[in-house]
Amino acid sequence: MTSQLPAELFQAFTETHYIVHHEPPFTMNIGVFCPDLEKLMAERKALCAAFITAWNPFAQQLTNTENEARQQTLKDNLTERGQVFIDGIGQHPGNGWPGEPSVLILNMGREAAKALAGQYEQWAFVWADQAAVPTLMLPD
Repeated sequence: MTSQLPAELFQAFTETHYIVHHEPPFTMNIGVFCPDLEKLMAERKALCAAFITAWNPFAQQLTNTENEARQQTLKDNLTERGQVFIDGIGQHPGNGWPGEPSVLILNMGREAAKALAGQYEQWAFVWADQAAVPTLMLPD
């Protein structure tokens, strides 16, 4: 995985807290079972979920206005496709990088999530199946 992704970004993405603005909110961490995600997926009858942002393509910081427009386009795209999603934010606990608004998309398969993350020029995204263990994935 790290052959394409710079090591410092891999580490930062692995340490990031992926916060889902559900009621109540919950945090996903890479490689750690998330009982709140498991419960949400069971309630919504979801087999998998993807956590994706449109902010800062290829980790190049854009203005808030540019990022907000990109994120709205992502959400509009998901709505048009009938995808169910919940807002969230990816926030590293200590590197000073601003949190990136994101969405948790229910029932988005791994290949569809790879394509979507690639479309929005992301180095990586988070994906989980019914085991509810978030995994850092790279788009194709």
